[in-house]
Amino acid sequence: MFRKIAISAVSALVLSTSAAVAAGGAGEVKDIDFSFEGPFGTFDQMQLQRGLQVYTEVCAACHGLKFVPIRTLADEGGPHLPADQVRAYARNYFVIDKETGEEREAKDSDNFPENTGAGAPDLSMMAKARAGFTGPYGTGMNQLFRGMGGAEYIYSLLTGYTGEEKEEAGTFFYENKAFPGGWISMGAPLSDDQVTYADGTPATVSQMSQDVAAFLMWAAEPQMMARKQTGFVAVIFLVLLTSLLYLTNKRLWAGVKGKKHA
Repeated sequence: MFRKIAISAVSALVLSTSAAVAAGGAGEVKDIDFSFEGPFGTFDQMQLQRGLQVYTEVCAACHGLKFVPIRTLADEGGPHLPADQVRAYARNYFVIDKETGEEREAKDSDNFPENTGAGAPDLSMMAKARAGFTGPYGTGMNQLFRGMGGAEYIYSLLTGYTGEEKEEAGTFFYENKAFPGGWISMGAPLSDDQVTYADGTPATVSQMSQDVAAFLMWAAEPQMMARKQTGFVAVIFLVLLTSLLYLTNKRLWAGVKGKKHA
């Protein structure tokens, strides 16, 4: 279904934060207006499908999604692919059967396979593991209106290459404005027109980066929309309950307060 494009070099997307800061400080994270941000934001289905394509054709060569069930690609609120397409997509992968211990063709009931060959980090929770923005965590207001910034971090990393590179102890490093410390051992994985979108969207580096970042955000938190809806209903209920309690209290004590004034 999709072609896979290998990414050269072992990815260093996840390194010790303290070591990275010591090497040059935190990176620059751009604030992107993703559709799923904010208390009423939702995932863009077409963007998730494009992000899945970028992941499949580019990222999957080195990175796995071992915590993501393939069947969720058909879920409403996600990429929402038809069930037959999800089953066909699953057959692009091979997994180890838990009962026989032998390799077999993947089914939609399996998770995305773990990619251990390249030594690169798994991307299942990357969008939640990387907080791109700092702010008043105690109040949560920064995260409410801007999000945690994990998707922005991924976007900024993929678009943050300057073209400069250096070699240290036989390993090549590439300058990246978003990566803490400024240098990363993963070469720039994306280039313009690297994939061909079925919906005709121009496949620029910026567009592909936004799409795969949104897809990885969904992979990390597929129930985000349901959580937001539940939270909204809970807030409405609490407001109504508070109003009823206030009115009830006012009525119960009306006689007592009236006597005091008399």
